[in-house]
Amino acid sequence: MKASADMTAMKGLLVDDDALYLQTLQRSLQRRGITTAIAKDGAEALESARAHSPDFALIDLKLGRESGIDLIAPLRQLCPDVMIVLVTGYASVATAVEAIKRGADNYLLKPTTAEMVLRVLMEDVSTPANPETTMTPLSRLEWEHIQQAMSETNGNISAAARLLGMHRRSLQRKLAKRPGPERRDTD
Repeated sequence: MKASADMTAMKGLLVDDDALYLQTLQRSLQRRGITTAIAKDGAEALESARAHSPDFALIDLKLGRESGIDLIAPLRQLCPDVMIVLVTGYASVATAVEAIKRGADNYLLKPTTAEMVLRVLMEDVSTPANPETTMTPLSRLEWEHIQQAMSETNGNISAAARLLGMHRRSLQRKLAKRPGPERRDTD
């Protein structure tokens, strides 16, 4: 599926077992006018695909004990025209090749930004990537990592600091500094 110039009419499906990452990406795409459904595992993803017929699906490689690669074929059967993009933080050439062989249309490294997703959906590979719009700022990555640790420790700052390998006071200072919004092109 080639994305049309009107990206706002697109419907997507985001499949990942990391709830914070899903919500962040969903909000970022929503700000750009793209409606998405979210699923945390293969069964939810297939149920959502039946109900919503997405134009694209971003599938994480690791879905708890499941593999996102195993979701490609059944999703393709349900929605033959869906653009499937495998997203992973565990990148390897072998995994990318396997995903493409099984029917994925593209492959992105995690964490991905809304701009990277849009670029892939538009298949605009002729335009050189602008690092300011394709890379997630380090402060944003750090903030999301801290939020994940806070979630895993049920908001216990001392336990989260131990998990992150930092002093409690340092973590408190970082929590007080929420990163600003992502920069956007002003072309």
